[in-house]
Amino acid sequence: MRKTTGLALAFIALAGAVGTTAYAENNASARMREGTMMRLDKAMKDSNGTISFDQFSDAMNARLKKLVADNGGKLTVAQLADALEKARFEEMAKRIVARYDSKGDGTLTTDDITGREKKVFAMFDRNNDGKIERNELPKKGRMGRHHQWDGGDDSME
Repeated sequence: MRKTTGLALAFIALAGAVGTTAYAENNASARMREGTMMRLDKAMKDSNGTISFDQFSDAMNARLKKLVADNGGKLTVAQLADALEKARFEEMAKRIVARYDSKGDGTLTTDDITGREKKVFAMFDRNNDGKIERNELPKKGRMGRHHQWDGGDDSME
């Protein structure tokens, strides 16, 4: 009976892992399809409701084809990885600048960062006493992760 129970638990764990992977792949596929449809919709709007193969090809892989052309007609895994990483970090940088840039000039200054920190601090300091107390912190969800106090030195982990 114990062997059967062990096998059943192992099967449940395996099924959970496979299910989670399938779910993640499904979400990635759905996002890819959504991106494809957005590019096709834009191409169709730009050309009165119909698109040729060349327009379709440009809408689908213009950036990838440019990368290949920029690298002498061939693209290695390392070159593609570098380009993807750069694009990812550029998007992250744009979001950070948009969030902190108080003047709207596309640059960050120490004043922008300090101003943002003051706003966030004020949101936490609900009683406006110039200090953040445990009961003023969100319980869960709002900050992305639930932070726990270690109870010793009043610092968050």
